[in-house]
Amino acid sequence: MAESDIPGHVSGQQPTPPLPPPPPPPPHPGTADDGPRPVPTTPEEAMEISRRYFPEIGSPGGPSGLFVHEFDVGYLVRASWPAPADPQAPPADPGGSNVVISKVNGDVTHLPNHPPEEAVKIYHRWYRPSTS
Repeated sequence: MAESDIPGHVSGQQPTPPLPPPPPPPPHPGTADDGPRPVPTTPEEAMEISRRYFPEIGSPGGPSGLFVHEFDVGYLVRASWPAPADPQAPPADPGGSNVVISKVNGDVTHLPNHPPEEAVKIYHRWYRPSTS
């Protein structure tokens, strides 16, 4: 194909690049970036939702169990970790977090690894409902 055969092409100039694809549509109200957020109504539902935020139970480096603490506006899910082989050694992976799933709209909030009562207090101070 000759340059003169390309529609809109001016001889001696580079052809116009194709237009980029359109951006994805914004999420609909009540949805997260990856689809609708489930809103738990029981501790068991909160546990199922929270599993994606923790390594598999019993996996290498994973938690030994997950526990749900229900409170007025949400479910706090926290992990327990196996005892270290050497209790005097520093932790291999310090830190950790709790996850709170809102009973109102399914928002998921990560909180520092504190005892449940303290984590709930922190949640009440930090949490601001999403606009989606």
